[in-house]
Amino acid sequence: MSQENFSLTDEEKKKFDEDGYIGPFTLYQPDEVAEMYGKVRPQLFDRTHAPYDAPPEVAITNYDRHLDIDALTRHVFRKEIVHRVRSILGPDVICWRTEFIPKYPGDAGTDWHQADTFGHGSGKPQLLWPENEEFGGAINVWTGITDATEANGCMQFIPGSHRTMNYDESLGMDYDPAAYKGRIKGGHLRGFLGYDYTDLQKDKNWSPDEKAAVPITMKAGQFVIFRSMLMHASLPNTTQDKMRLGLVARYVPGRVRVYPDTDFVKEFGGEYSLDKFGVVQVAGTYTHETNRVTSRSLSGMDMAPLVSL
Repeated sequence: MSQENFSLTDEEKKKFDEDGYIGPFTLYQPDEVAEMYGKVRPQLFDRTHAPYDAPPEVAITNYDRHLDIDALTRHVFRKEIVHRVRSILGPDVICWRTEFIPKYPGDAGTDWHQADTFGHGSGKPQLLWPENEEFGGAINVWTGITDATEANGCMQFIPGSHRTMNYDESLGMDYDPAAYKGRIKGGHLRGFLGYDYTDLQKDKNWSPDEKAAVPITMKAGQFVIFRSMLMHASLPNTTQDKMRLGLVARYVPGRVRVYPDTDFVKEFGGEYSLDKFGVVQVAGTYTHETNRVTSRSLSGMDMAPLVSL
């Protein structure tokens, strides 16, 4: 029996190229994702094998738990995701980061931003594409653990904005969570995890076109695929009791260098060792020779049988 193929159709690829995003698609039923998260949540507090040693209030503790929690390891290999990403990036695909992104009742929205090198926190690139390629950044796959609505802080995209970078990540930003909890920007209370992303604007007089923004509402268990270079943000959570929670997995072609020439990730006011970090080959066989690669999770799971060849 032939394996089911979830690759994007030619029409879907054309729309993705034009808009910079596609979806949502259904991966889990709402009861499935609720059951999965119910099992994962207590494991998040067990940092025995967690990849980074950081205080619990620092956002990097939400990073890369696919490296030590089996259900999240299996998630980044899901063929419904990987086949679609592979049809964008080509045969050799690595997952280089995951993170949970919660938005609690009363939280500010997220600043409009784009990511090419992901060096916005320190000014030092975390991704390095080969020279003369049209695109950089990553393909982000954002999966709703809960429903995402305009009231509880769903994402917003500006379609077609991925071809022009409006920010200079090499400038870096100052980390000050007390000062940058949120400011009114474009009519909404917004912030960026202790940073102010407007610090990176190339043109200080420019502002995003809020009228062009599209709200990305999703049901729990659905996912959307978008380029990190697409202008994206999120609305504030104005509810009294509805948390919005997403899990984003970030993918790049194997030829991209990840954390080039460094043994530490510098974000959120700290410097964290990459000793336990490794990219995960989810499709194909090639990755750049300088990349740290892991084929076994920090909890001992053999990832090789999960790879889409």
